[in-house]
Amino acid sequence: MTVAPTDQGQLASALTQALRERLGLVAIDNLTRLSGGASRETWAFDAVAADGSRTELVLRRDPPSRPSEPGAMGREARAIASAQEAGLTVPEVLLSSNEAGLLGSAGLVMRRIPGETIARRILRDDRYAPAREVLVGQLASFAAGLHALEPPADLPAPDPLADLVAKLGEFDYDGGVFELAIEALSADRPPPRDPVTVHGDLRLGNLIVGEHGLNAVIDWELVHAGDPAEDLGWLCVKAWRFGAAGPAAGLGSREELLAGYRKAGGAEISGAELRWWEILGTLRWGVICLNQAWAHLSGLHRSVELAAIGRRVAEQEWDLLTLLRPDEAARAAARRPQPSADPKPAPAPQGRPTASELLDAVRDFLTDQVMPATGGQLAFHARVAANVLSIVAREFDLDPPPPDASLADQVAARLAVANPRYF
Repeated sequence: MTVAPTDQGQLASALTQALRERLGLVAIDNLTRLSGGASRETWAFDAVAADGSRTELVLRRDPPSRPSEPGAMGREARAIASAQEAGLTVPEVLLSSNEAGLLGSAGLVMRRIPGETIARRILRDDRYAPAREVLVGQLASFAAGLHALEPPADLPAPDPLADLVAKLGEFDYDGGVFELAIEALSADRPPPRDPVTVHGDLRLGNLIVGEHGLNAVIDWELVHAGDPAEDLGWLCVKAWRFGAAGPAAGLGSREELLAGYRKAGGAEISGAELRWWEILGTLRWGVICLNQAWAHLSGLHRSVELAAIGRRVAEQEWDLLTLLRPDEAARAAARRPQPSADPKPAPAPQGRPTASELLDAVRDFLTDQVMPATGGQLAFHARVAANVLSIVAREFDLDPPPPDASLADQVAARLAVANPRYF
């Protein structure tokens, strides 16, 4: 969602008033919507004190059309403060509000931490090579420190598998793979552990990384009480490797993660236990993708980003198959639909350019003209829109699987359209 100037002006006014009343700051400037973040808005800005000094801050808030549950923002702020008191690498929260009146929606204001959040840069740029050498150990140590904290009484303590089953039942999903995963998870659930404070979304994309390692863990909206292995399993979900090879956040091995966690004082977690949580995490992200797409399709929050996330369900289906039925997945990958060297002819009387060629033209416009001329959220959404056009073009060009295709072949066909580079 792009923000109209009037809406940004209203936010700037509300933010200025809130900072004056609560923190004694007199003005703000350079208010900029940051890219990314499908469920929360993130804004960077400079706050100006009466003596003219400046402080770089960040506002995280609910989209006004999609409020979180009552009290969630305050709970998040308290969890971050507790982690900070324990010496963990988190931003300092200066202001939080559960009500819409103060910041236009529930939100919190934090000090801005320098560093990089874009996962592909962290995983590939030479400047972060020293950080990549130490990040697995730092994440393991962070998780162990967080899990050592007594979970506050107000943290929710969900049953993650039961919640996913219930949530999946809300959607018109008949892909078959998620049900297969639920069956496997239900049959082999590890013994319960005493609940700890779980971040809930510990992964690349929610880390601020400097050239020499971890600067801060951010995005605490899913904090809850649960099993300590949940955070570690989430780190190993393939979606959060962003194309890199290392099973642990694209950076290292599962064994390295578990050893670092034990060394930092964390519980003894077995490889089998970690695998169960990795499977559950993969299923969880698939269900979240369904939920994000529903928010767009229902009209609750129209967004090209949320619409595109709906097609990422195929990625999670594929990851689950590779975890649960690796041989079938390998055979289906070899048989997956391939694009033809020649585009399909346009049905008369449309002629040329074909629908696919028109999509190519619009995609080139977005990537070659819109993206270089814009920045922030608009440039990010232009890139997302270009990817959506590629998906539509592949759907035109690739033949669907036959009606009697195996489950693995059906998923391979969906993935070939959604993201052929994912195999």
